[in-house]
Amino acid sequence: MYKIAVAGTGYVGLVAGVCFAEIGHQVTCVDIDENKVQLMKSGVSPIYEAELENLMQKNYKAGRIDYTTDYVEAYKNADAIFIGVGTPEQPDGSANLSYIATVARQIAETIEKDCLVVVKSTVPVGTNDKVEQFIYDFLPHNADGLTGNGSGMGKSIRVEVASNPEFLAQGTAVKDTLQAARIIIGTESEWAEDMLKQIYEPFNIPIVSVRRRSAEMIKYASNDFLALKISYMNDIANLCELVGADIQDVARGMSYDERIGSKFLNAGIGYGGSCFPKDTKALDYLARQYGYELKTVKAAIDVNTNQKTILYKKASKRLITFNGLKVAVLGLTFKPGTDDLREAASLENIPLLLEQGAEIYAYDPVGKDNFARKFHEGKLGNGSIRYVESIEAALDGANVCFVFTEWNHIKAITPKHFKQLMRTPLVYDGRNIYNVNDMKNAGIEYYSVGR
Repeated sequence: MYKIAVAGTGYVGLVAGVCFAEIGHQVTCVDIDENKVQLMKSGVSPIYEAELENLMQKNYKAGRIDYTTDYVEAYKNADAIFIGVGTPEQPDGSANLSYIATVARQIAETIEKDCLVVVKSTVPVGTNDKVEQFIYDFLPHNADGLTGNGSGMGKSIRVEVASNPEFLAQGTAVKDTLQAARIIIGTESEWAEDMLKQIYEPFNIPIVSVRRRSAEMIKYASNDFLALKISYMNDIANLCELVGADIQDVARGMSYDERIGSKFLNAGIGYGGSCFPKDTKALDYLARQYGYELKTVKAAIDVNTNQKTILYKKASKRLITFNGLKVAVLGLTFKPGTDDLREAASLENIPLLLEQGAEIYAYDPVGKDNFARKFHEGKLGNGSIRYVESIEAALDGANVCFVFTEWNHIKAITPKHFKQLMRTPLVYDGRNIYNVNDMKNAGIEYYSVGR
């Protein structure tokens, strides 16, 4: 088993570190936030993710995982260092690689033995080449000119960078790691390839070994293909409404074709999260840097941008104004199973509702606290927002309801609840949760996507 350090304890880093410990490696997770480190040492996960806390507690108790802010101690004798820090989107769509660069320099100035540096963060094609060069640029040099640990003994250190993109989905991240369909590794030497294969051998998952740049591209190509699939279905859904077809019938008919499959065919108000929006824009930016236009990816971005507020626009045509109306919002996170708000539809629609003077009553089983950090409870602009602990409290006396996230709690609401609780049973469902005929028969004015 290997001694592994993991830089960053967000979704990518923390889940990877815990899963490496689960299959027997000795893991140290590094973060710059001491409060976060102490929280993780106590067995509390800083992110909402199924099964993660149980594995954190189990492996910390077994002594296979620890958490620290002391990167020097964590990196200096590690066999492999996995980088899982963020690469947030910049205004022009490119990826911000400053966190990667910071960790790379820390590694260079700290390691005391041969080390494999593995980038799990999503980075533009060619980044790992630059990371490897960056590390060598900052490695201490001995008097004889050999790259080394600065010990003065003339000992050179071998450092190589490998690409190992993650394919986890928020809400199922632990399962996606321990039971992945495949593991992608991108290396430039047999030494790096063999070590990564040995690290992953206990997972008993197929390994696809390629060159570094191919591994980087596999990540973007995979995510952008799924984003394309979602945007395509949303585009078709919008046309279905115009011609009188039902997108769910269409999707069901398509799903039997094994060339298409049944996943990612659900129409709605667009994709969100930390991956699809960022990765589509990053690949589009990369293509433009090379003088090439990825027309399909650009179309996916455009469709998704318009899709997020499509129900708000429908409601605006139906109502004279939102001013003074009680608006129930069910679901704030970008998807169920996570407290992540990145690129969530709620972040696009709630400011529009507040600007129009809506009195918002918002419910989400895990995302309320995160959302409240962005939109404080009380009077905001022309409207107001209040966070409630139950769906019933949000719906009680409401003039209109928007559904943004398909949590099971929300899916369990029956048409009669809307009818009985709302002052005006006017429902805009962004996730196509409810049956159109059931809602109509219950006396609810119901709008969804593509039906």
